[in-house]
Amino acid sequence: MINRPFWLERVEQAWTEAPIVWLAGVRRSGKTTLAQSLSPERSLYVNCDLPATEDMVRDPALFFRHCDRPVVVFDEIHQLRDPSRVLKIAADEFPKLRVLATGSSTLAASRKFRDTLTGRKRLVHLVPALAGELAAFGANLERRLYHGGLPPALLAAAKPPAFYREWLDSFFARDIQRLFAFRDINRFNALFEYVLRQSGGQLEVAKTASALGISRATVESHFQALEITQALTLVRPFHGGGQGEIVRQAKAYAFDTGFVSFAHGWDPLRPADRGLLWEHLALEAFQAHWPGEAVRYWRDKAGREVDFVRPRGRDAVDAYECKWNAAAFDPAALKVFRGYYPKGRNHLLSPGTGRSFVKKVQGLELTVCGLEDLE
Repeated sequence: MINRPFWLERVEQAWTEAPIVWLAGVRRSGKTTLAQSLSPERSLYVNCDLPATEDMVRDPALFFRHCDRPVVVFDEIHQLRDPSRVLKIAADEFPKLRVLATGSSTLAASRKFRDTLTGRKRLVHLVPALAGELAAFGANLERRLYHGGLPPALLAAAKPPAFYREWLDSFFARDIQRLFAFRDINRFNALFEYVLRQSGGQLEVAKTASALGISRATVESHFQALEITQALTLVRPFHGGGQGEIVRQAKAYAFDTGFVSFAHGWDPLRPADRGLLWEHLALEAFQAHWPGEAVRYWRDKAGREVDFVRPRGRDAVDAYECKWNAAAFDPAALKVFRGYYPKGRNHLLSPGTGRSFVKKVQGLELTVCGLEDLE
């Protein structure tokens, strides 16, 4: 079993704030393995996929009263008939108990959760394997970009196309169809693969509808489903008064580099491919280290762009440029951005930098670092 201390610490920290932790993440991201890695002397693992589990928790108060461990794990809890009732009773009537519940999507996505447990839960979003976890998986960065960060794919000796195709079909059947009642798997997968190929760029509803020959309403509903199930992240533009800034068009990032490279048919990866995938890996690191924070990008109508910006405090905004080759960094766009927003720190995220260090480039102070050095 792969040890993932970063995520175990995140769960423990969340329990100090609320009795229920909702561990969400796309299918095969490692939620079950992480849940089972909790100490068995301390936690009771309950597999909600098993039919007998429904009968076991039919009387939740009785179940919790006879539980002899301080932690209960409900894996795939949305499979229960009334999961919100089970969690509400745990939080309200057994305040010393700690619960970890897993699911592929956000809790509010399922119609079964009539009570979204406001004030009783914290969300931990498990993203694919982080750069700092690669040693534990026996993988290097090249493999992570090409295979992706879902553990079964990352651990595979060769990139298995069947895994990605099976995952797409399973994702539709077990998440999308069940939550949103979409019926046409071919149309949904065609849209999802289009999104994968456009990942990292601006994704427009009208252009997507025209390219696929489907209605705008269908595209919008499918985009929303992908975002709710965390298969797609929309990064919205940062703006605040600068001349000619983009203010509406979001950039769309798919959830995993392996699926992006699979959809493109990249074999082997070229330097330009690695640069785009490195940007995806940076976004996943932001999601892991700064959960709940709104990461943005900046672009003006002249096409100058800063990959990611992170508002910090009242006036400051930090900037993050992602470059596979740090020597290829061009500070022109960042200098324009700092002309509008002078307060904040500048970062150049690049692999293989060793320890982080600070340098000046055309008058800009820049911290050069890898994703492992994010704070």
